[in-house]
Amino acid sequence: MINKKIAVLGSTGSVGTQVLDVCEKLGARVTLIAAKSNIRLLEEQIRRFKPGVCAVEDEAAASLLAVAVADTDTKIVPGYDGMCESVAECDADLVYNAVSGKNGLLPTLAVLGAGKTLALANKESMVLAGKIVNRTAKENGAMILPVDSEHCAIFQCLKNGRKSEVKRIILTCSGGPFFGRSFEELEGVTVAATLDHPTWSMGRKITVDSATLANKGLEIIEAMHLFGVGCDMIKVLIHRQSVVHSMVEYIDNSVIAQLSVPDMRLPGQYALTYPERSTAVIPELDLTAAPLTFCEPDVKAFPMLSLARHCAKEGGLLPCAYNAANEAAVDMYLRGQIGFNDIYRITEKTVQKTNNVADPDIGEILECDKLARCAAYSYKETSISDGDT
Repeated sequence: MINKKIAVLGSTGSVGTQVLDVCEKLGARVTLIAAKSNIRLLEEQIRRFKPGVCAVEDEAAASLLAVAVADTDTKIVPGYDGMCESVAECDADLVYNAVSGKNGLLPTLAVLGAGKTLALANKESMVLAGKIVNRTAKENGAMILPVDSEHCAIFQCLKNGRKSEVKRIILTCSGGPFFGRSFEELEGVTVAATLDHPTWSMGRKITVDSATLANKGLEIIEAMHLFGVGCDMIKVLIHRQSVVHSMVEYIDNSVIAQLSVPDMRLPGQYALTYPERSTAVIPELDLTAAPLTFCEPDVKAFPMLSLARHCAKEGGLLPCAYNAANEAAVDMYLRGQIGFNDIYRITEKTVQKTNNVADPDIGEILECDKLARCAAYSYKETSISDGDT
């Protein structure tokens, strides 16, 4: 049994529900949950875990939920600002941030600003404002534990040597459902085919990102900030089986890898029990089930990966613009408004039109996010203008 108090932001999403499953199995007490608007599932979670607080970003949904759970002792906190304030004030020992997209940034800063340990499953926090996030953690004596499967793997592998001994980080990538196809062959792929991921069960947005390899691009930027390495020290390899979650190569050319079945409950469990381990909540890995293969990514077929590297090297506001434009383009793709390859075209044009700032503050980052989204949505209907974001 784990004697810790836990808060879970994004509790109704794919990662959030799996984290709650781990908490239940290991006996951790859930004191706060938060989500956007899925009040049906939130009500179930309130009755199951009995948290003291439930924050709901959508204020109308919060009002409905308050009525539905009036017979419980859970306090319903409405609004995005309410979520940030409640997580900063809660008594949790560990806060999971599994909020989707850029909306995870301010909760991340609220958690770290309060000096709490953050289990980070929201990669956008690091992509948009990695320097600010790290500085906030350092100033408040807070710890960040990565929950993305790849970054959790790297975090574990880095315990086998000193930072000065690291030669490079190797991020593995499933390759998504369209591995082996050319850029031209991807022009007409359907949303249904895109969402049919070969190994992972995830939310719709991140599944599309896996198909375009944008997710791996975001993970490159995240890894730079989490582990304090340059973009050139991060290599991506396609690994179709999703068994090797990532690797670290040291200067003596030894490579340390972390392997397990593809199940997000493991990194959730590792953050919960860190620095110790506990009995497994996931199935045992069968190393005889299938050969493990690795190959280089095809950046011509999946140019979102090289575009992310460009943004990572340039830094400043470009990672923010990349993320915002991609989120907008994926939204349009899922609505059937643009084609699969248009996700790259729109993101590239938005990045090209962005006025970069070398060391932006939070205000500049949030403004860039807003302008980049507006630009990306405008490119659906019009040709690219000469205006800047």
